[in-house]
Amino acid sequence: MGSTKDVLAVILGGGRGARLYPLTAVRSKPAVPIAGKYRLIDIPISNCINSGIYRIAVLTQFNSVSLHRHIANTYVFDTFHTGWVQIWAAEQTISSADWYQGTADAVRKQLFEIRAARAPYVLILAGDHLYRMDYAAMFD
Repeated sequence: MGSTKDVLAVILGGGRGARLYPLTAVRSKPAVPIAGKYRLIDIPISNCINSGIYRIAVLTQFNSVSLHRHIANTYVFDTFHTGWVQIWAAEQTISSADWYQGTADAVRKQLFEIRAARAPYVLILAGDHLYRMDYAAMFD
């Protein structure tokens, strides 16, 4: 049996967030501020880190500049830490000119990156949920 070090967390960076308008007029749902300096995306990322999951990919597409900026400025591990939080943005390629067509499609279009991470286990999470959970207990 593996450990949480064997887990890649893939967090879905959200779409338009029409139900949260006007908070989502210029940002995606996961980038909506909460409790001062935090963003909704900080909840699942914090749950991962507190669960011992240190390889985290955030899939983004819609109004994502402020989300990218927040993640780049907030989640910088030191040189003694093997973890990372990366943005995997939607992209047009020679084989596909389409953006993500939903959450399952976002994961499908990032299968190359998911496989390249060589994690035996993949945990797929929403980037806009408010809950506290120990994923290590679930993994066990």
